[in-house]
Amino acid sequence: MLTEYDIIFRLLFSAFMGGLIGLEREKHSQPAGLRTHIILAVGSSIAMCISINLAIQFHTVATNGDPERLAAQVISGIGFLGAGAIFRYGSGVKGLTTAASLWTTAIIGLAVGAGYTNIGVVATVLVLFVLIALDMFEKFYLQGSATRTIQIKGIDRPRFIQEIKELLATFNISIKSISFSKDVQNNEIEIETITKVLYEQDLDRIIGSVSKIEGIIKFKIA
Repeated sequence: MLTEYDIIFRLLFSAFMGGLIGLEREKHSQPAGLRTHIILAVGSSIAMCISINLAIQFHTVATNGDPERLAAQVISGIGFLGAGAIFRYGSGVKGLTTAASLWTTAIIGLAVGAGYTNIGVVATVLVLFVLIALDMFEKFYLQGSATRTIQIKGIDRPRFIQEIKELLATFNISIKSISFSKDVQNNEIEIETITKVLYEQDLDRIIGSVSKIEGIIKFKIA
């Protein structure tokens, strides 16, 4: 049976492992960051510890006691957090990686709670490798592209939209969708485009070029 000191150590260790993963997500401004991952890891770990102790404590009363049941419910229940981390972003979906990291953090917490600290460490290192090293590899070696939303506000005049599209094309920015709304009273137009931008593109240079277009009032790329 686990002592209180055993449980406290495993909770602290789980918090540390979850914190490492959460810190990386926090640096990427994800909705589920440092605090969420730490709380999730600690909660999963204590659920596993209690499950083990209950199975041992009441083994003479409940012959079918299974410490895996509570752990299974933790894995199932993590779905609501994962769903909260996933959201539609223009024509694409964001948050899948964060949702996966939440699920894996819960598993790491369960592993540490069950006493498999070495496995928890290895799993944490692998997750961080995927989140950090592979992200850098994709950006610098695969020359991938990111989905970005570009919002532009300007004076409504002939060829304004066309000039925007032509300028973005010079930076090899492909437009997936475009929408606009007009303010007739103020003679203004707001444009929102969903684009594919190469990782290697200099965003400051793009912003500087767009700002030179006649009639630009506001420009935002996210």
